[in-house]
Amino acid sequence: MRKPALFSQVSAAVLLTLLLCSGLARAEKLVIAGDLWCPINCAVDAQKRGIFVELAEQIFAESGIEVEYRVINWARAVHDTRLGKLGAVIGAGVQDAPDFIFTPTAPGISRMCFYALRGGTWRYQGLQSLQAVRLGAIYGYSYGADLDLYLSNHDDPAQVQLMTGDSALLSNLRKLHHGRIDALVENAWVMQALLSERYLHGEIVEVGCRQPDIPIYLAFAPGLADSPRYAQLFEQGLQRFREDGRMVELLRRYGLR
Repeated sequence: MRKPALFSQVSAAVLLTLLLCSGLARAEKLVIAGDLWCPINCAVDAQKRGIFVELAEQIFAESGIEVEYRVINWARAVHDTRLGKLGAVIGAGVQDAPDFIFTPTAPGISRMCFYALRGGTWRYQGLQSLQAVRLGAIYGYSYGADLDLYLSNHDDPAQVQLMTGDSALLSNLRKLHHGRIDALVENAWVMQALLSERYLHGEIVEVGCRQPDIPIYLAFAPGLADSPRYAQLFEQGLQRFREDGRMVELLRRYGLR
């Protein structure tokens, strides 16, 4: 009489294992990360976590894929995505990581503008005009091929100062406020959101923008087997969002058009 009981116990254990494995197989997760670049990606615990984060969460949820969002500094986000420790980096331009996997459609456009304290006379009028200022930027970011080349060729702190870390933009903003740099360069969406949040519109002003605008993406890890599939799903989702009006609604929620 022992054998049937033992068989029943073994069968139950096997069935439980199969059910658990089946559940684990369904719980597919994509980990995305970037440094704070609100409204593109905001704080993890914010009510509005960012345009790209919401896009990723909603699009991949339609395919049963959970998105985990992390905030880490930019250089590490790119590095870890390149190694396959993360599935995608948020807000990258092609120049940031040309070996990554990009969708045909860019979810957003980065307009890089220059900002200075109100009352100054300097205006951005091309790369040559940067010779007259101490410019603040963020290490590892791409600002477009021409400006990237300028930054790499001017490593004297009297001309270019690059910040790193999770709060690099805030650090540049403080340096601008205290006169340690004369101007900083940043994405216009990001700067508008930050100036509004900190009530600094009257103190810090836009003093020109570079052209052309730079497409920015959710860029997928080059070494992961699932990355091409994720890129395809995200591209298809972007097309649905554009066609049914959800993209316009999402941008309006963040005060953008």
